Amino acid sequence: MTLASSLLSAISGLRHAFFTREGGVSQGIYESLNAGIGSQDDPVHVAENRRRMAEAMGVAPADFLSLYQIHSPDAVIADRPWDTATRPRADAIVTRTPGLAIGVTAADCGPVLFADPRARVIGAAHAGWKGALTGVLEKTLDAMETLGSKRPDIAVAIGPLIRQRSYEVGAEFVTRFTETNPSYAGFFVPSERDGHAMFDLGGFIRMRLEHAGVETIDDTGIDTYSDERFFSYRRSVHRKEPDFGRHVHALVLEAD
Repeated sequence: MTLASSLLSAISGLRHAFFTREGGVSQGIYESLNAGIGSQDDPVHVAENRRRMAEAMGVAPADFLSLYQIHSPDAVIADRPWDTATRPRADAIVTRTPGLAIGVTAADCGPVLFADPRARVIGAAHAGWKGALTGVLEKTLDAMETLGSKRPDIAVAIGPLIRQRSYEVGAEFVTRFTETNPSYAGFFVPSERDGHAMFDLGGFIRMRLEHAGVETIDDTGIDTYSDERFFSYRRSVHRKEPDFGRHVHALVLEAD
């Protein structure tokens, strides 16, 4: 049902989980632990799946928080629960409140979990290509600093995401990156198709974190496209499926 980062697992008073698609009640293309509120899955099934995730994190369902994600660089601070209808439009959450599990939804995009064991501040960011390029990782770090965190103290785990061997993009995609910074050309290798390239999202996320002052980074290395334990937006498109499931990857500070 879950995978863990050895880096984050070594931090006392912290629980985290990269959830797989196993252990839920959804059926068909959503089998089985689909947490996608925005999917076309049965809402009753999604609610039960999220209840199971909350239970695995050791919190009540009301304290298992996620966002209305919009592929933005925006980060919010959580100090109390919110409900599904009023969840913020943003792509990262940070908190220093014990017992609040914060998570991000993903199905190929990069889930990135942050923890400062000294300041007792945590964060979760949804880093697809757009968010990573426009600064969601840096904004997450900024928000953690407002709560007393210091970047050299922050440990970060990069979760399951679509990897370079599976992530083919067009020439206009490459141009968008290289026009931002010519050095970003290093995150692309030629594809077998003319005019296309393979993008290293995981490597790009790591680079942005390192340039932002993060010194301790773990990467699961898992490819959501090729690993059937995970939902994949791109795999669902290639299979001509009408929709796809979503994961929530989360962490929580244990109450004293």
